[in-house]
Amino acid sequence: MAAYILRRLMLIIPTLFGILLVNFTIIQFAPGGPVEQMISKIRGTNVEATARFMGGGGEGASMSHGLPDSAAASMESKYRGARGLDPALIAELEKMYGYDKPATTRFWIMIKNYLTFDFGDSFFKDRKVTSLIAEKLPVSISLGLWTTLLIYLISIPLGIAKAVRDGSSFDIWSSSAIIIGYAIPGFLFAIMLIVLFAGGSFWKIFPLRGIVSDNWHDLSFFWKIGDYFWHMALPILSLVIAGFASLTLLTKNSFVEEINKQYVMTARAKGVSEKAVLYRHIFRNAMLIVIGGLPAAFIGILFTGALLIEVIFSLDGMGLLAFESAVSRDYPVLFGVLFIFTLISLLTHLIGDLTYMFVDPRIDFEKRQG
Repeated sequence: MAAYILRRLMLIIPTLFGILLVNFTIIQFAPGGPVEQMISKIRGTNVEATARFMGGGGEGASMSHGLPDSAAASMESKYRGARGLDPALIAELEKMYGYDKPATTRFWIMIKNYLTFDFGDSFFKDRKVTSLIAEKLPVSISLGLWTTLLIYLISIPLGIAKAVRDGSSFDIWSSSAIIIGYAIPGFLFAIMLIVLFAGGSFWKIFPLRGIVSDNWHDLSFFWKIGDYFWHMALPILSLVIAGFASLTLLTKNSFVEEINKQYVMTARAKGVSEKAVLYRHIFRNAMLIVIGGLPAAFIGILFTGALLIEVIFSLDGMGLLAFESAVSRDYPVLFGVLFIFTLISLLTHLIGDLTYMFVDPRIDFEKRQG
């Protein structure tokens, strides 16, 4: 077991390297990089703002005389919107964002820094990327962890109950409720909850924004816990409604398939009780496919599912941070978020494999590797 876990942990390093390499390569061909973003901002400012950026008009003018016409023309053709700007200004922008170095050099510098979890500074937020991620990560982890936990706590018992009562009136009306829940997008359900319970048009029971209250640090320990869940109730409920339907149906179909197998009929013929058949024989086999979807469910909620919920409930999490950094081409933040998300994903898949072996001891990934 220890050798298998060590091998999996060692495989994380080349996997992270490959993902960063692919994404870094793609970014090089994406239009509208940070230099172009700043050029666009400069185009919208006055001459004094540009002079302040350059440290004074005289410095910029002296630098421009040092560049030949061919270099100036090259810079104008390299970046959209650069025509008419001082080439020295563009050269200074390239130096500020590290684009004065070749792409290969920038990539290896990034990899070297990432080995010590140094993600650099944000291009546009004037803060370290690690500081931004540390601030936003608790929000996303809260949404992903509690939502996944509730989805599994609801879906597995409900799916088992539907499988045992397959074709009954309970199965029919619960399937109708599941279909309705599946058909309603999470963000639409979130808006409905706001209208009903967050002061939209009816009751003001839950807060509309933030993960905790402003006076959270002044509260006692138990009041802090209550305040936290009070703020997280509606966002988590919105994600649970959107995510529990598919897992419930997966659980039901998995158990129905196992119930109809020969070993179940044999156990019943030997006089084993229905409860023992269900939880000693069927449960272990049927749960494998359900557990297999745990990493994907958690990562899906953490990466993409919570983005709109974060926006609607004003929760400043990693999903919103990644989206904003992609739009603004804030590459240090974007790659830092990608690195953390990928690392969490790989570790979660390892936990999923270990859970496989916990549910069914017959599974031994270490022997398969050997």
